[in-house]
Amino acid sequence: MPGLPEFLAWIEGSTLGDLMRESGVWTYGIVNLGHILGISSLFGSLLILDLHLLGLWRRVPLAALSRATVPVAQVGFALAAVSGICMLSTNGTEYIGNPFLLIKFPAIGFGLVNVWVLSLLPAWRTREEREPSGTERVHLAIAGGVSLVSWLTAIVAGRMIGYW
Repeated sequence: MPGLPEFLAWIEGSTLGDLMRESGVWTYGIVNLGHILGISSLFGSLLILDLHLLGLWRRVPLAALSRATVPVAQVGFALAAVSGICMLSTNGTEYIGNPFLLIKFPAIGFGLVNVWVLSLLPAWRTREEREPSGTERVHLAIAGGVSLVSWLTAIVAGRMIGYW
């Protein structure tokens, strides 16, 4: 089974990698801007939702808040993921041995697993019909806390990749 170095070499040698390198400096800059916009949209919306899950703004119904934040988070994640793959394809082998890459991707995976777990919680599934009970609020708070830690870890590790 190929490991991370082989994957990074493969993505750098891909058609996408060639296209990114041959398209000029402005292409990389625009893709990087898209990555920043995706991350900020994802984390900004999740920050509001997670803080609510942790207990802030109780007077705002979870259903209303999630209707506003979840679509923004989804689009932000998609933009961050696509632009991140494009940037990684430009010079992926330069990141071999970078420990922050080994932190960022598992943190993203953990964040995505947390989203899946949250989607299975009864309080989340019935948020349009009722507000959560006391015990359900605890479950939502745990999911909100895990989300904040996961995505903050991914953001910090991602930023540190460039400094290694």
